[in-house]
Amino acid sequence: MTPSHPPRRPRRPRALVLALALAFAVQAVPAQVRLPSLGESAVEDITVGAERRVGDQIMRQIRADPAYLDDPVLLEYVDSIFQPLLAASRQRGDIPPDIDRQFGWEAFLVRERSVNAFALPGGFVGVHLGLIALTTSTDELASVVAHELAHVTQRHIARGSIAAQRNTMLSMAALLLGVIAAARSNNADVANAAIAGSQAASIQGQLNFSRDMEREADRMGYGTLTAAGFAPQGMAQMFERLDSATRLNDSGGFPYLRSHPLTTERISEARSRALFAGAGAGAPPLRHALMQQRARVMMDTDPQTLHRLVDQGTAAADAPLRERLAAAYAGALSASLLREHAAADRLASQALALAARAEPREPQAERDLQLLLAQVRLAAGQPASALQALDTITVDTRGRAPLLMRAQAALDLHRAGQPAPQALRAATEALQTWVADHPRDAGAWMQLAATSDASGFKLRAVRAEAEARYVSGDLVGAIDRLRAGQAAARGSAGQDFIEASVIDARLRELRAQQRRAFCEAAAEGAVGPVEGLDPRDCPR
Repeated sequence: MTPSHPPRRPRRPRALVLALALAFAVQAVPAQVRLPSLGESAVEDITVGAERRVGDQIMRQIRADPAYLDDPVLLEYVDSIFQPLLAASRQRGDIPPDIDRQFGWEAFLVRERSVNAFALPGGFVGVHLGLIALTTSTDELASVVAHELAHVTQRHIARGSIAAQRNTMLSMAALLLGVIAAARSNNADVANAAIAGSQAASIQGQLNFSRDMEREADRMGYGTLTAAGFAPQGMAQMFERLDSATRLNDSGGFPYLRSHPLTTERISEARSRALFAGAGAGAPPLRHALMQQRARVMMDTDPQTLHRLVDQGTAAADAPLRERLAAAYAGALSASLLREHAAADRLASQALALAARAEPREPQAERDLQLLLAQVRLAAGQPASALQALDTITVDTRGRAPLLMRAQAALDLHRAGQPAPQALRAATEALQTWVADHPRDAGAWMQLAATSDASGFKLRAVRAEAEARYVSGDLVGAIDRLRAGQAAARGSAGQDFIEASVIDARLRELRAQQRRAFCEAAAEGAVGPVEGLDPRDCPR
């Protein structure tokens, strides 16, 4: 767990962002961005492929940041919102085939207390834990994700860049990294200082979406929200919650509103849409209550806060069932982080018993509580008991969270001298299947590396480590691991010939990618020394 204060960020990328931002800020920004019609080409010199490459470049920086959070349980929940919205957007025809094929379509988490979400080119949507903690229903959270997805499907970032100026791909990436850095600041003065000086107005004009883009994202997002089966009131309720929260306490903790200004017009239009749509069914309430508490715990792991949550979980006996359930969940997770394992197990079991009394029962919420019980038992060094908790899951048994927990439990048994070869083999095979379908999952690749190594599959372990480094943005490290795999294959008889062939082919792919990146940087005059590469060998 990271501390509650914002983590220190790498200096070099931030300096690059500010330098490049100031370099292109001198150009004037039009007061009004003229949006093309939805069917009109939104780009002239920024192609779909180039936009995806920009998104990948930014994601490599984000994944290397300590605030990037890969929490399987919370990420599964966000993905359960993102995927139906994405499917509805496809069904509505909002995503052209060329964009659908080339974009990444991935939601990810940022461990920050601030209320924020943001869209990146290439199909990536980031969600801060503070936003999940603020929302009181799945429909409210879905409305924000739908709005951000609309920014992606309508390519607002590329369109805004073209309207402002003809940016190069590098300057576009620098601009967006600057947006994220400013948005993640918990201090409004810090964010403002980053764009201070004579060019401040120009830079801010490029950072913020235009009002036309915001209205379009509201309209498109609302259509996607309702088509995906979420309650139409979710967007209006979310706007009202943001408006009320910022009026009561505008301390810089709502960077979402700096890049997405909330106007009276937007609020009234959302209310009108909800009024004409009528009452919606709404999403089941218990699961969001649990995930809201999980976000609150993980965004602030200060021991005093955790102790308070443990006490609240124990003392909530007279509250309504939903509040008792949420308090017990937060208390169990907090106790586990404090290494109070007996209290964590007791509260997690108590929460699971409460969920069984809910009317109506929520299978997904019960699944999340079974995952919590497995998590606290793994943290307590009880892998066999954790596997028993996982065996009780009957909903989405092949999901990412139980997959990773099963693998960890099998590894812990192996390391404790209690080998469970069948469980370890099953976990390795399941992970191999998973990464074949989800090749950008760095966490699954790392777990596959560990289970493969424990099972004696050394080449597979090395290759999985390389893939994990590649997905995390460490191209050089990935190439080094693949070279180590080649050396191991040459030096040992009986190694897996197929795995060695895969390593050879993958190394050629990554070296070619490294060469392309090197030559692009050389063309920009920003290249450093790279082993085996010379600018003179790049095409002119």
